[in-house]
Amino acid sequence: MTERRVCRSLLALVALVCPAATALAAGAAPHWSYGGHGGPAHWASLEPEFAGCKTGHAQSPIDIRTKAIQGEPLPAIEFAYKPGAAKIVDNGHTIQVVPAAGDAITIGGHRYELQQFHFHKPSEESIDGKRRDMVVHLVHKDDAGKLAVVAVLLKAGDTNPVIAALWSNLPVHKEAEVELQGMQIDPADLLPRDRSYYTFAGSLTTPPCSEGVTWYVLKSPSQLSTGEIARFGKAYPMNARPLQPLNGRVVRASQ
Repeated sequence: MTERRVCRSLLALVALVCPAATALAAGAAPHWSYGGHGGPAHWASLEPEFAGCKTGHAQSPIDIRTKAIQGEPLPAIEFAYKPGAAKIVDNGHTIQVVPAAGDAITIGGHRYELQQFHFHKPSEESIDGKRRDMVVHLVHKDDAGKLAVVAVLLKAGDTNPVIAALWSNLPVHKEAEVELQGMQIDPADLLPRDRSYYTFAGSLTTPPCSEGVTWYVLKSPSQLSTGEIARFGKAYPMNARPLQPLNGRVVRASQ
């Protein structure tokens, strides 16, 4: 593999955990998209490192069929989030928020540290064939580099104060970042009261579509206003990957 391909592969793999190093590096413009010749149907052909977007057998997102799932005594997700400094990155594909270090989740005694969270419109995941207005993906990494993503579905309703604050401080241009000044962001404000979840083995939902990602999709949605949905839609009208085949994977649900 050439040095150029190695660099591209590494940048793609860390896109979820180090967005500033990808979207802003060397002024690189995104070469994949959600439509046209750079859209999901063509991702695998854009770069050799993206082959898994077509050949993978545990790809995300999926449609979660609840009738086929029985609740189990799975461990609760213990959220250890707190207010702190953050920066907003518009990476050309979505809006990502990078919080200060220290936020984490623990599941069954296993700790994952929050790397960033970002948004999709509409939700990438669907439940019983229904997608929500948006979704926020909270991306975590453990000491071994394994990823765990908590997906919080978002539906139109009341104003979401943390999203309203973020949207008021968005970068003016794409592929730019803003360091939030004089304010703190608490990722816990994005969570619904009910933290029960569906879980399954999956992948990144963007190139290179790497597998080995554990997904936790919260059953209950949080709310945001129609204006907040529209504000995101002005920048990203649609940035959701199509649903992927389950291919025999088991989806489990906490009680």
